[in-house]
Amino acid sequence: MSGGADTAAVPAPPRGGPWKRSRTFDPAVRLLFLNQLTINLGFSMLMPYLAAHLADGLGMAAWAVGLVLGARNLSQQGMFLVGGALADRLGFKPLIVAGCALRTVGFGGLALAQSLPVLIAASLATGLAGALFNPAVRACLAAEAGEARRVEAFALFNAYYQAGILLGPLVGVALTGVSFRLTCATAALLFLGLTLVQLRHLPASAGGGRPEPKGAGTRGQLRTVLGNRVFWLFSLAMTGSYVLSFQVYLALPLAAGGTGVTTALFVVSALVALAGQLRITAWCAARLTRERSLVLGLALMGGAFLLPAALGRGAPALLLCAAVLAVANAVLYPYEMDTVVALSRGRWVATHYGLYNTVCGIGITLGNLGTGVLLDVTGRTAVPWLVLCAVGLACAAAVAVLGRGGRLRAAE
Repeated sequence: MSGGADTAAVPAPPRGGPWKRSRTFDPAVRLLFLNQLTINLGFSMLMPYLAAHLADGLGMAAWAVGLVLGARNLSQQGMFLVGGALADRLGFKPLIVAGCALRTVGFGGLALAQSLPVLIAASLATGLAGALFNPAVRACLAAEAGEARRVEAFALFNAYYQAGILLGPLVGVALTGVSFRLTCATAALLFLGLTLVQLRHLPASAGGGRPEPKGAGTRGQLRTVLGNRVFWLFSLAMTGSYVLSFQVYLALPLAAGGTGVTTALFVVSALVALAGQLRITAWCAARLTRERSLVLGLALMGGAFLLPAALGRGAPALLLCAAVLAVANAVLYPYEMDTVVALSRGRWVATHYGLYNTVCGIGITLGNLGTGVLLDVTGRTAVPWLVLCAVGLACAAAVAVLGRGGRLRAAE
């Protein structure tokens, strides 16, 4: 699968570990790496233990717990497009700072809340915060890194992302052992510190400022993004990757049936990404085009589910599946993020990221519903794993078709 003459392979990034490579970027990019590490650290130290706190600590019914958790997801997924559009309008820094400040308030509210309405309000604030800073951070990173180093920057970004996911639950379980309120307060302080650091050190011009393309009004902005047909096709094709990645939270833990193996799934996933992300990206950059890297990642993601289908639901098969999923995600993520920028033609990049997150978020919800029904209906057979494998291969085929038509590079 070497790069063909029709599409140039992505230039290979320089060698070195994450810390060394991070220092070769400008201070604004390094701050965005720190941003993502801290965001995931704060989020992951609190959210895995929120349901238990609501049910056991506050004595809430299961429906109320689901309502609080669902409120966060709804506000985040439902507002991604708005957050991205505002970032393109107002600039990336204001939305990044506002999002982190709002999450400070949300996590502080979770620490103090005792009633259902207050908990829902805090949960909504936490989700809205993610919708504000998530598209802005990615668009800012893409602009600050520049086209030549965009893939490398997103590879490092994913490494910091995974580091936060790995460290967060470890810190959280220690703090929650003392008090869940202590966990919430610590997470809120992390976000407060991050807000102040970005307010002081992230340049107001980070990301190149607010774009002014033709048709720069709100209608023109939305018309440009919503009318980008190839972007819609790419988003729909890539939604399957998010459904498959999310099975680390759904199908694999249900098959594991125990907290020990479930914890190991997350540890393996994070360690594989941390240890392999830069090496995997360098390997792909040296041998494959961007389109072929995407196809390979999707095919690997689908193939991962052949392991529990063939080997059963034992811990070795599930851990291998999680490891292959992590490798596949490491292949996909930098090129996926790079493609979103390319398909935006440099116009309303944050808005494109916001819409992309919304489409994938809806896909995750529907995909999880379908997977849950499949697991209930088919029981312990290999059918769910084979269906998940088919989803990955179908998405790989769809991206391959888009790539062969040259559509994924038409904007470059």
